[in-house]
Amino acid sequence: MLLSFMLGTCVDCGGEDSRDEVVEVVAEEQLPEVKEKDSDKAFTGKPNKIVYWNRKREFNDMNDTHLAAAQQIGVKPLATRDGIPGASRPLYLICGNMGFWGPEPYIVDRLTHSSPYLVKDALDLLCEIGENFKDSLRNKHLPEYRMVVTSVLRTDADVKSLSKRNVNASERSVHCYGTTFDISYKRFVKVDENSADAREVDLIAVLAEVLRDLKKNGKCYVKYEVKQACFHITARKRK
Repeated sequence: MLLSFMLGTCVDCGGEDSRDEVVEVVAEEQLPEVKEKDSDKAFTGKPNKIVYWNRKREFNDMNDTHLAAAQQIGVKPLATRDGIPGASRPLYLICGNMGFWGPEPYIVDRLTHSSPYLVKDALDLLCEIGENFKDSLRNKHLPEYRMVVTSVLRTDADVKSLSKRNVNASERSVHCYGTTFDISYKRFVKVDENSADAREVDLIAVLAEVLRDLKKNGKCYVKYEVKQACFHITARKRK
């Protein structure tokens, strides 16, 4: 059983696998030294305080941890994308069309080495992250942005193809179970182009705060990926 969604206005989000290669990222030591401060951007209202977490220390769940959770609630790895309709567990389409605006609180990149499908627990988690991110921005009086999902379900064929251009692509990829997705921390899409711009460092901090809360509540595992410039997130079994 698949879920489909409405389409919206086109957004140019780029391709999935530019994030699978090494990219320039802000070094951890270059982030603000202060633990919390008011945003210095002139938004409507007084911004609430933003906390800057040490992302490498906070999000360090390793592959074996992700893999164990994925094998518990995920599908059996698929050889090719033709096997998606007959997967061992139902997979759900997470967007109507990649790279387009839709009703979801996130935008899915134009994927080339993965497909936009997740098991129900992972889809629920992704939606919860997106809604919490939107609410947190509003509560901190920051303009609304949507996060960008850059990688989702991979088949064995996808992993093999990706490994030809990315030496870090693992044969034991957690993405093969439909439980795992990547959210970029370098790209966010502003909803209202007429609103003031938020600082990237503030958007990252708000997203990190959302993920930290969900991780503490036992809903997911998270790895901060420097080379891929993303949060690598695996859903855990819901109680």
